[in-house]
Amino acid sequence: MDIYNVIKEPHIAEKATMQKESFNQIVLKVDPRANKIEIKKATELFFKKKVLDVKTLNMKGKTRRVGKNIGKKSDWKKAIIKLAPGENIEFFDGV
Repeated sequence: MDIYNVIKEPHIAEKATMQKESFNQIVLKVDPRANKIEIKKATELFFKKKVLDVKTLNMKGKTRRVGKNIGKKSDWKKAIIKLAPGENIEFFDGV
């Protein structure tokens, strides 16, 4: 897999913000085909920070209803990345 297509976007949520402040972890939406090694390499390459651990979760898309039509949001993969002590990413500081 191309390392430039692994990370899609940051996942901004209340729980993700608490993880960043308490445990020095960031949460990213990643390509569903990416594995932990590719996610770690991409994070270290783009953010130039030391990564200690990567945990991944496959998130199922929720069903949504608009009027009488029922649809489904797409499935996605979430990566929880633990940074080394003293490391932080400035992009996530203002969030």
